[in-house]
Amino acid sequence: FVYGWLRDDFAIILGQYISYYIYIWNLNTKNHWKELPAFIRLVLLLTPVLVIIYLLLTWDINGPRLFRNANIPLGLLIFGSMGQIIFTFRFIYQWFYSRHKGESVFPVTFWVLSLLGSAIIVSYGIYRSDPVLILGQSAGFIAYIRNLFILRKNK
Repeated sequence: FVYGWLRDDFAIILGQYISYYIYIWNLNTKNHWKELPAFIRLVLLLTPVLVIIYLLLTWDINGPRLFRNANIPLGLLIFGSMGQIIFTFRFIYQWFYSRHKGESVFPVTFWVLSLLGSAIIVSYGIYRSDPVLILGQSAGFIAYIRNLFILRKNK
C-alpha cells in the first residue's frame, strides 16, 4: 500500500487493498486470526477503513493525485487496476473451486488467471517504468507456467 501511495498509483493501492482482506480471510480459515489479541485484530480490520475515510475527507487533494495523475492516464489506470483485480481474485476463484471439490486445489484456471493478471501488471509496470512491479510480477511467470505444464502433464 505504502509503495502505491508513494508512486501516486491507485492500481497498486487497489491490489494491496484487496489482498489485505484476503490475507485476513486466510488467517481466519487457518484459525490463526483468533490467536491475535482482540485489539490487534480490531486495528488490522479498521486500518483500511480509516484510510478510505481519510481519502474521502481529503478528496480535493488525493482524488486528483490518484485519479487525474498526468503520469497515469485514465485508460492506463483502468488497465493496471484490471490486472490487479484479475490477479487478486484468482484466490477467490480458487476458494470457490476448492469448496466445490471439498479439498484445497489449484485448478488450471487459477494459474491462467495468475498468468493473465501478472502479464497485465508487468505491461503496466513497463509503461510506468516501475522496476518493482516488473521484477515482482515477472518472477511469478516461471512458477505459473511450470504449474500449467505440470497440470497438463498429469492429465
